[in-house]
Amino acid sequence: MQKKELYTVIIFSENTVGLLNQIAIIFTRRQLNIETLSVSPSAIEGIHKFTITTFADKDMIDKVVKQIDKRVDILKAYYNTDKDLVYQEIALYKLSTEQFLKLPSVEDLIRKYNAHVLEINKSCVVLEKSGHYEETQALFRELSEQIGVLQFIRSGRIAIIKSKVERLSDMLKAIKERVERKV
Repeated sequence: MQKKELYTVIIFSENTVGLLNQIAIIFTRRQLNIETLSVSPSAIEGIHKFTITTFADKDMIDKVVKQIDKRVDILKAYYNTDKDLVYQEIALYKLSTEQFLKLPSVEDLIRKYNAHVLEINKSCVVLEKSGHYEETQALFRELSEQIGVLQFIRSGRIAIIKSKVERLSDMLKAIKERVERKV
């Protein structure tokens, strides 16, 4: 039995209604939980990028990505491990202003975690921290232990590959060259 590890699945498509549901069904049928999900326009106009993380073994992630890649609405799907990517998440923490100001070393805490104050008013303080899961979770734990967190939210992973050119760009360039050779 292969060991499960965290994979980041990156999918390029046009912005098609219902596509996210179709992708989610593929994960569900394979009994894979989607850990994080982020969807946004990509650097290529008209193309959207889905970034999904899941724990799987190598064989299972191969099958899932191949199945996703076969969909008509999908331009390209592939997966990576963390070593192939530059990635981040963003987390927001809502805290009581009164409790926050009682912290003996507010500035040290903010500097330690490289956090930013987004909002401060009479009732609450909102901090923002970007980083890897472990970093945003460490700040959450420390704030919870010291003063309590009123609200907390973390985004899905956003990621770009370390190689110079995005794989979709390579694929689109090859298609364009084939079309031009036929003309």
